[in-house]
Amino acid sequence: MLEAILTMSLLAAIFGVILGYVATRFRIKGDPVVDKIDAILPQTQCGQCSFPGCRPYAEAIAKGEADINQCPPGGEATIVALADLLGLDPKPLNPENGIEAEEKTVVYIDEKVCIGCTLCIQACPVDAILGAAKQMHTVIASECTGCDLCIPPCPVECIHIIPVEEDISTWRWPSPTQAGAEITPDTQTTVTE
Repeated sequence: MLEAILTMSLLAAIFGVILGYVATRFRIKGDPVVDKIDAILPQTQCGQCSFPGCRPYAEAIAKGEADINQCPPGGEATIVALADLLGLDPKPLNPENGIEAEEKTVVYIDEKVCIGCTLCIQACPVDAILGAAKQMHTVIASECTGCDLCIPPCPVECIHIIPVEEDISTWRWPSPTQAGAEITPDTQTTVTE
């Protein structure tokens, strides 16, 4: 019994040393610029930028093969952040890739109308739709990125766009331009001594 435990411990130590050596010897180093670009992108994996996901788009930007203005879900804020990171001038969003949504949306499937064709499941890049063939489907709202790629393949038009309900997890502080637009000279008050 003791011999078996010692043998297994010795084998585990040997394999640990071998794996440690292999991990350091054959380690693939990533490009830190690609990692920084990918961290800025919204991770919707929607493909609207003409790349299959955010990581391939980040790699193309780093190589100079793609422009920084191809991400509709990220919108102007992402373009400005990418321009700042790469030392480029910000550009308007390329309309060929889509338009920036004014508010965050998700999709809703009318389950009474759904025929269970699974075309929406196949189109969803983030697996936010649940269902089976010839069964009703539903959307996991917390996983839906609002890319709307599931809408065109639906043959019965049972998928609808709805705004994300604002709660503590989705609320964001208004940007200075939005907050400044709400204050007009008529509403400002001055304090006099």
